[in-house]
Amino acid sequence: MTDFTERLYSFPANSPLQILENPFPEPVNIRLFLKRDDMIHPLVSGNKWRKLKYNLLAAHERGLDTLLTFGGAYSNHLYATAAAGREFGFRTIGVVRGQELADKALNDTLTFCRECGMHLHFVSRDEYRRKDDPDFLADLMQQLGPCYVVPEGGMNALAIRGTAEIIPELINQLGNAPDYVCCPVGTGGTWAGLVQSAPVHTTVLGFVSLKIPDDKRANVASQIYDYHFGGYGKTTPELLRFIQTFEQQNPDVSLEQVYTGKMLYGIRDLALKGFFKSESTVVAVHTGGLQGRSRELDFL
Repeated sequence: MTDFTERLYSFPANSPLQILENPFPEPVNIRLFLKRDDMIHPLVSGNKWRKLKYNLLAAHERGLDTLLTFGGAYSNHLYATAAAGREFGFRTIGVVRGQELADKALNDTLTFCRECGMHLHFVSRDEYRRKDDPDFLADLMQQLGPCYVVPEGGMNALAIRGTAEIIPELINQLGNAPDYVCCPVGTGGTWAGLVQSAPVHTTVLGFVSLKIPDDKRANVASQIYDYHFGGYGKTTPELLRFIQTFEQQNPDVSLEQVYTGKMLYGIRDLALKGFFKSESTVVAVHTGGLQGRSRELDFL
């Protein structure tokens, strides 16, 4: 095993499984554990790391030293890719949605990306819609040189291979398979990996953080659409108060309001409604993304 591969495979060792003895102010009749993927790495954490792992290995094996990927101005994926590139010695290029941003001051996310050495390549919104078009990708390569392309959000078969490793890890940590494993859902890569590797008696629940119209929803019982709080990146005072209270109950855990906070709110609500069988073992996956935590949470 090369030094590169050894370092790559050592990261998940930093993801403990933590029991939450009294996670909510109200008593619930479940045993709730938190899979602490937020602790994998201070900058490349959670599902972003899981999705990048095998993509980084593929780029290394192909002898490519540059990663090219896509995202908006507040993209957690751009943030994680820039940090991973710096950690593992890759050049990185971020194709950013919105040509108009090129002449504006960078926000915190894009500033961090540039500080990590990422080249920011701004394109119009029309061009960005072509991000999966082979001709558009060929044009980018001609401009920017040979690159390993990581899709927007890191979502591809290699990403699912990475997220599928969560359940074997937590079964090893727990000593048996849990009744439920819960995760937030954005692009769906984490949920898909969990479903792929779950034993038959473990139910995977995905808490969708986007507002999806009824006719666009996946027809699967294991995706839950009731806790989006207005849509992706949207929040409410009720959700922020919940997060603040949760952190007071569990002072060694920090949440953000985009993904993990919504999932835990949903788990609490379902538990209080009797959704879970009494004394079920429920594992919630903390998918990181704490750089997107609202500053408002610190001033409630």
